[in-house]
Amino acid sequence: MTALLADIGGTNTRVALADGKRLREGSIAKFANAEFDSLEPILIRYLAEAGIASVEGACVAAAGPVQHGQAEMTNLNWTIDHAQLTRATGATKVAILNDLQAQGQALGHIAPEYLRPIIAAPSVPNASMLVVGLGTGVNAAPVHNTPWGRVVPPSECGHVSMPIRTEQDLRLSRFLETHGEHAHGFTGVEDVLAGRGLEHIHAFVTHEAGTPARLTSAEIMAAIAAGDPLAQDTARLYIRLLGSTLGNLALTHLPYGGIFLIGGMSRAMTPYLAPMGLADALRDKGRFADFLRAFPVWVVEDDFAALTGCAAYLANGGQG
Repeated sequence: MTALLADIGGTNTRVALADGKRLREGSIAKFANAEFDSLEPILIRYLAEAGIASVEGACVAAAGPVQHGQAEMTNLNWTIDHAQLTRATGATKVAILNDLQAQGQALGHIAPEYLRPIIAAPSVPNASMLVVGLGTGVNAAPVHNTPWGRVVPPSECGHVSMPIRTEQDLRLSRFLETHGEHAHGFTGVEDVLAGRGLEHIHAFVTHEAGTPARLTSAEIMAAIAAGDPLAQDTARLYIRLLGSTLGNLALTHLPYGGIFLIGGMSRAMTPYLAPMGLADALRDKGRFADFLRAFPVWVVEDDFAALTGCAAYLANGGQG
């Protein structure tokens, strides 16, 4: 089956063609969401430029909740439904997945060279896994292999409360309830672990140091690499909060098959995750510290994994 696939993030949309489970070589294109008012014109333009009138299947991964065959983007004012996909592509078999569901469908289809180990532990074959996305937004989804096929339940757990372990964490939570343009009286995981979350933490760290600063995440990453003390304090706090969140998720889902970090923030922070204590933060759960040694962690360095997951989902008979 020839299928059209799309991975819709908060900033960009990637589109590709697939033949069965395999992405068609050279078919991936990227579009800036700000230049379009919906997904439909992107798909129409892509097919027109490829000289294709229609495809048999279409599957999209959307960074937002999916309910009753409709996706509401979390960080973009778009709604996506089956009718749009059918009009734009002519496909008779269509599916809409949450972006983390698509990433979960991709596990097992990602080449080993795109998996960077961060925390070593035995990976149990066919066991449950966990995929965690850190980018424009934050989300996670468990991945369960069953005798009836793979199940990746939808989730919006990036919006649960940020973990609070120390007095500093509590001060950070209170600070972010009112700080910045995204403040909404509540500090969730996404508010500290998304790209803007790094900016929020840096604003807090510099505020507490008496030298308030407002930098972009790219500027903060450059300052971390340059050895700036407050930027490095920001990175350490970010990684401790990430580890605490991963530990909570690991205890909830028991991913003996591994935890897979995806997204731009995961890749940007990769050099600092191990040396700045991700493993210790993940295991900081009192008497369950040793138990949490059972879960390996990788960073997925394949930008197109969600597209691969969409292809695998359709090829395995997925619909909806």
